[in-house]
Amino acid sequence: MPSSPSEVWPGSVAPVSALAVSFTVALLTAVFVITQLLYLITLVHDLYMLARPVDWVELDEDAEPPPEAHLPRIVLLYPVLRELEETMRTTFLGLAALDYPAHCRRIVAIPNHDDEVTIDALHRLQLEFPFLEVLEVPSTSDPSWDPVWESWEATEKAYWWHTGRTAGNRALPPKKTRQLLYALYTIDAEEPGDWLVNYIDADSVPPPDHLRAGAAGAEHYDVVQSTNIAGNLLATWPASWHAMDHMAWDGMRYPHLSAHGKHPYWVLGKGLFYHVSDLIELGSFNPWVTIEDPEVGMRLWVNGRTLGIISSPLIEEVPKTLRRGYTQKKRWICGFFQSLGSPLRQMGMRRRDRVRARTIFLPCLSLAINPVGLPIGIWALWVFLDGTSPLPVGLILLALTSIVLYCISMSITYAKTWQRTALVLDRRRDRLRYMLRVNPVFLWVYWLWWSIPIAVGFGMYLRDGGQVWERTVKIDANHDLVREVLDRED
Repeated sequence: MPSSPSEVWPGSVAPVSALAVSFTVALLTAVFVITQLLYLITLVHDLYMLARPVDWVELDEDAEPPPEAHLPRIVLLYPVLRELEETMRTTFLGLAALDYPAHCRRIVAIPNHDDEVTIDALHRLQLEFPFLEVLEVPSTSDPSWDPVWESWEATEKAYWWHTGRTAGNRALPPKKTRQLLYALYTIDAEEPGDWLVNYIDADSVPPPDHLRAGAAGAEHYDVVQSTNIAGNLLATWPASWHAMDHMAWDGMRYPHLSAHGKHPYWVLGKGLFYHVSDLIELGSFNPWVTIEDPEVGMRLWVNGRTLGIISSPLIEEVPKTLRRGYTQKKRWICGFFQSLGSPLRQMGMRRRDRVRARTIFLPCLSLAINPVGLPIGIWALWVFLDGTSPLPVGLILLALTSIVLYCISMSITYAKTWQRTALVLDRRRDRLRYMLRVNPVFLWVYWLWWSIPIAVGFGMYLRDGGQVWERTVKIDANHDLVREVLDRED
């Protein structure tokens, strides 16, 4: 009997091996080309966006403050769900320091009616912070929801109420958006007029000039958005990496979406101001997307509303573990995909503007390229230096172009990050320690991890998931920092 395949088909093993090698090289080359092109597109878009103008809201500290009679009324909404009392107390300490006339503002916590633990904590906090109001959000079967249904019936801009499988559906998903909807329409029915609505998260601590900046910005822009920064960026290594998301996006790239009104924009989901008349006219918040931030911003832009940016950031906390960060980020991804699909057509956005709107998602999606792109890039560099590269010189130049653009983009990012660390870290050595934690190698590992919530979030989008509020746990991580900042300002 033959002892090997070559005795049956002499000379066949070498051709088969050569064919396998050729196929592998061809596959690696194809993946290399695809990933490099995607990198190039993302990096060119990144630098393009960084070149867009920013519509900053400036407060002139030397100018005389406007008369109180000219200040707009502001209602700050505080949606909460099973929050620690200490977390809320830290936020209320910040709210108590707001530099804005008490009779021109309302601060209203909006827990769900069946969240008894949080409601009890809020009532205890009212004894310490008498400015706090509590408005419980009932089931959508309650008659007090009628102002919402009546308003949606009267406006085609609330497209989810008029078309598709959610048309006329009052069983709104139990999440933050539902709380905001109830409070917005309830308060508007109580005190009609063009007041400003502002909302923050359970852990958000705005600076003292937050409301003044919002009022000043509202004179020139329809939507005014504060930036955010993590106060617990050195709590753990994962916290440092999660905080870098805010450094690179909220504090650096996001403001360029204002762009003199020339580009679709998202909002950041906290620390922003709307004219309530705009929200009511346009249907306010779509309750059927996982997060309201991208969709409502783009709908406002489609209808001609401009965006202004407040540079003074809110302090917030980021998750201390990768596990909790995963819970948060998979919901973001699901909401991004949902908002960038059929809602763009339903809100009346033109085709070319839909393309521009979707490019906002590119920086996040590009993180999913890293697990494949980097190893393939290493292979391409290795075979090129070894002299056995199957790649033409043009593709090597493509890779070098991507590397140069990447270095420029990251240099800008690190320079801006170093500046912003001074907002929450006093000591230079702490700032250097943070920069060490977010060095390019460690960030690549973190971006590799990001591919998991991207994949899971896309799966949630395909299943229409994210309809129930899966909250990010808050642990009062900025307890000491907020008190130190307030003591310095006093």
